[in-house]
Amino acid sequence: MLKKGSVLDRYFEVSQRGSTYAREIRGGVATFFAMSYIVVLNPLILAGADSSGAELGFERVAAVTALVAGVLTIVMGAWAKYPFALATGLGVNAFVAITVATNPELTWPQVMGLVMLAGLTMLILVLTGFRTAVFNAVPESLKTAIVVGIGLFIALIGLVNAGFVRRVPDDAQTTVPVGLGFEGALLGWPTLVFVFGLILTIALVVRKVRGGILIGVIASTILAVIIEAVANVGPSVGPDGANVQGWSLVVPEIPTGSWVGVPDLSLIGNVSLFGAFGTIGATAALLLTFTILLSIFFDAMGTMVGLANEAKLVDKKGNIPGVNRVLVVDALGAVAGGAGSVSSNQIYVESGAGIGEGARTGIANIVTGVLFLLAMFFTPLISLVPFEAVAPALVVVGFMMVAQVGRIDWEDWGVAIPAFLTFILMPFTYSIANGLGAGFIAYVLVRTFQGRAREIHPLMWAVAGAFVVFFGIGPIELALGLR
Repeated sequence: MLKKGSVLDRYFEVSQRGSTYAREIRGGVATFFAMSYIVVLNPLILAGADSSGAELGFERVAAVTALVAGVLTIVMGAWAKYPFALATGLGVNAFVAITVATNPELTWPQVMGLVMLAGLTMLILVLTGFRTAVFNAVPESLKTAIVVGIGLFIALIGLVNAGFVRRVPDDAQTTVPVGLGFEGALLGWPTLVFVFGLILTIALVVRKVRGGILIGVIASTILAVIIEAVANVGPSVGPDGANVQGWSLVVPEIPTGSWVGVPDLSLIGNVSLFGAFGTIGATAALLLTFTILLSIFFDAMGTMVGLANEAKLVDKKGNIPGVNRVLVVDALGAVAGGAGSVSSNQIYVESGAGIGEGARTGIANIVTGVLFLLAMFFTPLISLVPFEAVAPALVVVGFMMVAQVGRIDWEDWGVAIPAFLTFILMPFTYSIANGLGAGFIAYVLVRTFQGRAREIHPLMWAVAGAFVVFFGIGPIELALGLR
C-alpha cells in the first residue's frame, strides 16, 4: 500500500514530488510543533469580555482552536494535497479582539459573524475565479519577493518568540525600536535553549541529517524541560511583574494534573451573522468586514506563494497546480473560524518547518491535523514545547526562503523597487498583507512613472486600488464619523 506506484503514492504524488512517507511524517510532526503554540496563544488573545460582559473562556477557545485547525488541515491535505497547515491567523484574531475591546456595543457573536461574512465573500471570489486570476496576474519577481519577505518574517518571528530580539520599552531613552535581548544583553536559560537549538539545527541541516529540524526541536524541548525542572525559571510575565529571563509564553514543565480531558466545544455555532449591522450600522459593519477580507485574502496568498516556492511545487510560470482547491480550503478557514468563535483560520507560515523537513504532499498535513485533533484531549502536553525550542527551526527555514532573493530582476527597477518594499515591510510591520499592499501599489506607480503602464495587468490596478482603501481605512472612518 505504501510502495512506490501504489494507489496512495499516485493520489498524493509522493514519488512524483520527490518525497517519501518518512519525510512526510517527519514534516507533519515538525509543522505541528511549530504551530502548536496557537492552541495556547489564541485563548490569551481572545480573553477579553464583550459589551455584554461575556467571555469566550480559555478552555473552550483552546479546544475549538485545535478542532478547527485539525479538520481544516486534514481537508487541505486530503483534498488539496498540499503541506499547508491551517490554524487561527495571528493578526486577524488580534484585530477581532481589539474591535471587541474598543467598541462598547459589539459582542463576540456579532464580530465572529463579520469574520464569517468575510470568509463567505472570499469563497465566492474563489469560486468565480477572481482570486486565482489575481494570483496569476502578479509578476514573477513580486512572487519571489513574497517568498523572501515571508522568509524574513518567519525568521523574525523565531527571533522575537525566543526573546533573542526584543522590543525596546517605550520609556527607554532611545529611538531604537528593537534590540538584542534585554538592554543589549542575552540573559536567561530560555535564551540558552534557543542558542543551543539554533546551533544544533544548523549543524544537522548543514550535514544533511534526515530529520535535522525535528531533531533540533525535540532536543531543545528536552533541554528546556530539564532546565525548568532544575532552575524553576517560570514565565516571562508572572504574578509579581515582568520576568525578563523567563520563558516567552509556554513554560516547559511536565503537567502535574490530568493529561487528558474532554474538550468543551460549546462555542461552535455561537455566532450572529448579521448582528453587527443592526448594532453599529451597515457602513461600519461593511468597513470592518472589508478590512478582515483584505487581510485574510492577501495574507493567505502571500503565504501560499512562499511555501509553494520553497517546496518547489510551482510550474515554470510560477503558478501552483490545482491552486483553486487550496484557495477554497483557505476561504472555508475563515468561515469555520468565525462559526467556531476562534477567528479566521488561514495557511500558516510555520508550515515551512515541515517543508524544511522534506514535506511535499498532503500526507504531512494529515499528520499535523491528526495531532491537532489529539491536542483537544491533551491540551496540558501542548505546554511542554516552549517557543524557544521551535524558534531555531523558524530561523533556519527563513534562511532557506530568503536564499531565493537572487531570482529577482534587480536590473528592472519597475519590479525591483516594489519587490524590495514587499519583502522589507513584511517583517518590519509584522504583516504579510502590508508588504503585499506596498509592493502592489509601488509596482503600479513605478511602471507608470516608467511610461510602461500598458504592461500592468488590469487586475493589478484593481488590487492596488483596494490596498489604497485598505491603508486609508483610518481616514475613511474619520471622514464618515466612525472614529
